[in-house]
Amino acid sequence: MAPSSGTWRRLTAVAAEGVASGTPYMVGTKLLQGWLTASGVPLGLIGLLAYAELPYTLKMFWAPALDRWPIPWPDRRRGWLLLLQLLLVLVIAAMALLRPSQDPASLTAIGLMALLLALVSATQDIVVDAYRTDLLPERERGGGAAATNLGYRGAMLAIGAGGFILAGRSGWPLAFLGSAVLMLLVVPFTLTAPKLPPIQHQVSSLRQAVAGPAWEFLHRTGPGRALMLLALVLLYRWPDGLLNVMAVPFLIQQGFPPEVVGSVLAGWGIGATIVGTILGGILFARLGMNRSLWVFALVGAAGNLSYWGLASFKGGMPALLMAVGLENLGGGLVGAAFVALLMSLCNPRFSATQYALLSGVYALSRSVLSGQAGFVAEGVGWSSFFLLTVASSLPAFLLMAWLTPWNGDGAKGAFDPAKDPT
Repeated sequence: MAPSSGTWRRLTAVAAEGVASGTPYMVGTKLLQGWLTASGVPLGLIGLLAYAELPYTLKMFWAPALDRWPIPWPDRRRGWLLLLQLLLVLVIAAMALLRPSQDPASLTAIGLMALLLALVSATQDIVVDAYRTDLLPERERGGGAAATNLGYRGAMLAIGAGGFILAGRSGWPLAFLGSAVLMLLVVPFTLTAPKLPPIQHQVSSLRQAVAGPAWEFLHRTGPGRALMLLALVLLYRWPDGLLNVMAVPFLIQQGFPPEVVGSVLAGWGIGATIVGTILGGILFARLGMNRSLWVFALVGAAGNLSYWGLASFKGGMPALLMAVGLENLGGGLVGAAFVALLMSLCNPRFSATQYALLSGVYALSRSVLSGQAGFVAEGVGWSSFFLLTVASSLPAFLLMAWLTPWNGDGAKGAFDPAKDPT
């Protein structure tokens, strides 16, 4: 059955919000780093900008305020989106006025602007995730996750390629102004996006907004199942985190020139991710969430296994392209199913807070659980390390056998509007 016009409207809306999420992140990281480097700022000082990204990690702490105090027009999520997107346009445009140098006053101003950009951008991400969760029916969540990822990747390409080309030809300030224009182009999509249905029991106090999401989740799932669901969120993409943190060091140690590694990962890799994302959305609609989680995780594990093959049998450029291609194809598939899983676990009353908390749990697998990957690789060697990354998928499969069985139609403990006691 062909998608309805309503489906296309919803998918277009979440794709546009993906562009809105990707644009400020790329501006505050890659584009700003390029400008500072070209201006002769020392690498040590540029590295300190990483601290300006803390709002993306800490956003769960102010997510309850967005559930408690919605802006009602055009609806409870798009009101915040419009305000935040207009602020992002102003902040990105204002960054074009900066003049990077080694002067402490200049660097302080740049750091404060980068922090402000990250703060507004991370807050927008909370609302984008909540809007997508509240808007999409279950059957469209895989396609919605894919559409969001496509919009995000499109912004990465626009800023990462177009922004740098514009900087080289017309100067860095114009690159920032061009990025602000890209951000501004999202605003009409937000204004005309589908309106959210009203909810019966709006959050009525800050205490309820802070404590309510955890209580509702525990009440719905039970403490034991809640812990298992959180463990699945933590571990489902753990193999990705282990591989991603070690892929570049491994490829360079294998003798591939840095320029080859960069072009393959940025070009071939992103292309494979986009293909995986589109394919994930299509297959999700056919397989449903549970089977998608199983099949896509198997493909992801095969991507890790391809790096074991590259480490064990070499193979040169063809083997490199196959490993990077399969890894990123699997990453696109896994990402589509994973975002759909997170959306299914959120109650629309608390979706901003619950999604932020769940994504924060997932982030631990990219940082805490993957932080020792380098020491493990040094200790056991590359071939054994990549086999261990494949084995790291087993805990998630064991949890899925109970929580998302192959013949099931959703995660045990997922939100069901028909059974919502509130």
